[in-house]
Amino acid sequence: MDLRKIKKLIDLLEASNLSELEIKEGEEVVRLARMPKQMPMMMPAPAAAAPVTHVHVEQRPSAGGQHHAHVDGTHGGGRELPDGHVIRAPMVGTFYGSPNPEAPPFVKIGQQVKAGDVLGIIEAMKMFNQIEADISGTVTAILATSGQPVEFDEPMFVIG
Repeated sequence: MDLRKIKKLIDLLEASNLSELEIKEGEEVVRLARMPKQMPMMMPAPAAAAPVTHVHVEQRPSAGGQHHAHVDGTHGGGRELPDGHVIRAPMVGTFYGSPNPEAPPFVKIGQQVKAGDVLGIIEAMKMFNQIEADISGTVTAILATSGQPVEFDEPMFVIG
């Protein structure tokens, strides 16, 4: 779909009372959704709502037969992570641990989370992508620093 058409659709959504707009043209589908006005954001809300991202990570067994998640040389200099389920960055971007600078963080170490709870957000190309827990448990480590860039597949959280 032509970028000019998408821009016109964005303008149409902003000028209307609609909260969501979906257009199908052949095999292409464009879905735009307006962010709720009361939702605090660090920057102006993007015209299209960010997709919710679920990250699935596998743990590799170590030589001793126990399951440990290891960080390779490209993501942290070979240090070992705490035991637990590792949530990794699904994309390159800037990590934020709270919805805005004045708000409390989404999660803290020791906090119980359920699958689907928001752990943080990654801003990529002015889109805010929620990072959700894909399992229930206790947050045992927060490895990403708010306001700092993250790389694809970089460990961000450990849930035990």
